[in-house]
Formats: sequence, structure tokens, C-alpha cells
Amino acid sequence: MLQQQARFDAFFERYNHERAQEAPAIQVLRAVYSPSPRPYRGLPDLAYPLHDWIATVTQLRADLLIGRKINLSQVFAGQKVGIREVDEQIWLVSFMHYDLGFFDQEIGRVECAPNPFGAKVSPMSPE
Repeated sequence: MLQQQARFDAFFERYNHERAQEAPAIQVLRAVYSPSPRPYRGLPDLAYPLHDWIATVTQLRADLLIGRKINLSQVFAGQKVGIREVDEQIWLVSFMHYDLGFFDQEIGRVECAPNPFGAKVSPMSPE
């Protein structure tokens, strides 16, 4: 493991500090990088006024008030998600303005919601 880390460190040093990039002007990354003047302050407090309650996601799970846990991605750890019952034993799980999926209490898993970033195709008008 230590040998692999040493190889990665050497690659990182060469790629970012020695090897010239294709753009801009064939310079090394160190020469063109500048840190952002704005510090990252994280997400604002999330509110879900149209949801039944808010659950905070632990490393992999959000605890529901119905006594169940749902598995979510680790990227949501520490974040709050909105939970809303949309049908009997069916719960909508949302993050910010995006619906992540529907938790089916009977099956015990989350089914994905439609992709809000999918391709949008306009219907062709008849000629």
C-alpha cells in the first residue's frame, strides 16, 4: 500500500508541477492555478416546507419516523433530506429541489425518481 501511495504522490507531483499542459500556453498547472478568493461556506440551512418531516442522513442512511431506515448515497452524509408521504406506505425523498426517489415501505427500498437532468426533447410540430 505504501508503494502505491508513493507512486501516486510521484504522479501527482509530475502531473501538477512538472508536466506542461496543452492549455493555456503550454504551462504547468502550478503556474496558472490561483485559489478562489471566496471561501466555501457549505450549504445554507435546507428547508422542506411541503414535506412531512426532515431527516438527517448519517454515513449511509436516513432514519424515517416510521421506524425504518433507508439507504442513500454516502454523498448525502450530514445533509438533511425532506420526506413526504405521497401514497399509503410510499414516501418521496427529496434533496434541495430534487426528488431522489420513492421509498416503498412494503419493499423496503428506494426506487429512483425521474432524472431531472435528462435530455429534453421537444415534440416536432406537424407540417
